[in-house]
Amino acid sequence: MLVPPGEIVVIPQGFRFAVDLPDGPSRGYVSEIFGAHFQLPDLGPIGANGLASARDFLSPTAWYEQAHRPGYVIVQKYGGELFTATQDFSPFNVVAWHGNYVPYKYDLSKFCPFNTVLFDHADPSVNTVLTAPTDKPGVALLDFVIFPPRWLVAENTFRPPYYHRNCMSEFMGLIYGVYEAKADGFLPGGASLHSCMTPHGPDTKTYEATISKLGGPEANTPTRLSGTLAFMFESALIPRVCRWALESPSRDLDYYQCWIGLKSHFSHGKDGSDGPATTSSDDKDGEK
Repeated sequence: MLVPPGEIVVIPQGFRFAVDLPDGPSRGYVSEIFGAHFQLPDLGPIGANGLASARDFLSPTAWYEQAHRPGYVIVQKYGGELFTATQDFSPFNVVAWHGNYVPYKYDLSKFCPFNTVLFDHADPSVNTVLTAPTDKPGVALLDFVIFPPRWLVAENTFRPPYYHRNCMSEFMGLIYGVYEAKADGFLPGGASLHSCMTPHGPDTKTYEATISKLGGPEANTPTRLSGTLAFMFESALIPRVCRWALESPSRDLDYYQCWIGLKSHFSHGKDGSDGPATTSSDDKDGEK
């Protein structure tokens, strides 16, 4: 099964598999989950058509190997540790099986994104490709979310992902292109982790560039995000960062600098002053 850049592959627990790299050394992102299987999200009011379609998920053609030669090394994970064993016959010698427990792949360019078409910023869950649910409705062990090329058309709205804290932990990665909330640089192959209830949002450069357009004609002009593919692993659990990552020379110790220089452009009064705002009973509940 060939999986080029821009596609994902899901390998169920217990499968024997090998990875061959036809183009030489390659890098990617991997997520491992326990206790649930990935499935398509409930489309709810979206209905039958949208997001990832079941028809676009592909499974490999059945194949087997009867080779006998020394040196097959089997790597097995058990109890959180890796063990190796050698054997003189191919681990891919199964000629038939019954059931539908198979690996599969998906081309992310086939994802049909949804977005707001008038105002406000949609929750990233609207871009969920696959979800591994928990026993609690609406709470995921892991959501796999992507931010593909798409149109931004919201009016009178701060279009980049707004500043927020989340009950979910967010691991972001960039496959190619530029991420819309990090104009100062978020390179393909890089990653960021914002744990549960950690405030985060666009960098200063993105924020100022967006704010400067509000009130002008550019603010409400439809814009197409092209040549970009970012993703997010979102989990209700709190991940622990391993020592290898903490001590990596590639770790960006100055990441927080992307928010240095943020300043408020908000004023209470209608005349631009900072006096107390007057709120009617009709809009008090919706005030932000």
